[in-house]
Amino acid sequence: MTQSDRDEIQPTVQGVALIVGGGPGISSSCARLFAENGMRVGVAARNPEKAVLETLEKMHGVRRYACDASEPAAVERLFENVVRDMGMPRLVVHNIDGRVPGIFRKSVVEADPVMAFETLRNAAFSALLVGQQAARLMLGNQPDANGAKGTIIFTNASAALKGFPSSGAFAMACHAKSGLAQSMARELMPQGIHVANVPIDAAIGWTQEDGTRAHRLAGTTVDDNMADPDHIAETYLQLHRQHRSTWAFEVVLRPWVEKW
Repeated sequence: MTQSDRDEIQPTVQGVALIVGGGPGISSSCARLFAENGMRVGVAARNPEKAVLETLEKMHGVRRYACDASEPAAVERLFENVVRDMGMPRLVVHNIDGRVPGIFRKSVVEADPVMAFETLRNAAFSALLVGQQAARLMLGNQPDANGAKGTIIFTNASAALKGFPSSGAFAMACHAKSGLAQSMARELMPQGIHVANVPIDAAIGWTQEDGTRAHRLAGTTVDDNMADPDHIAETYLQLHRQHRSTWAFEVVLRPWVEKW
């Protein structure tokens, strides 16, 4: 196959990206970057009417979908709609934290079992549902010039690497997501689907209206002490474009000053 043949194939076989979990941080940065690189992009969220998602639609042509990713039927319907509207996905990003507000900073004796279960369902179970539907479709894709049928990326957190005090439910969910991703990678990578687990070991500071970057709990960034979602998105795109002879499975991202 000549280079010109590859150039003709690339836009077709790598053209559709779906991001599950929509907000102003990683999801928005990924949607913008993927669209700027010629991909047709969809973003799914429980509330697709968020202002930031409406802006993505207006400025970048991103399609918005309503989906509770913890519900099997909803996830199946989401992928059916994406295929109908845009085509078969080549890149799927699961970007859902999953914690319910009441579980934050609760010790193991204080944690509400219902909230712990909801956190596990929102985070790890939704990752299974999204990964399952993505894999089913990607296995039917024609290999691209690199021999790849698609890429599935799971955003994870520091809790995937270490269980912090007063964060048992989230640690449980993040470890479960890591185990899922590792199992999927071993199963699917020999079949041409790249699976990557990306723990973000940092607060994520996204750009505010005044131009500063900030996190809702950690405050304003100082000297790049928080992860920049625009650069996280660049890593995700690079993972999608990696040659299959050197596919990365786990990429841990942290600022240069992060203590770990």
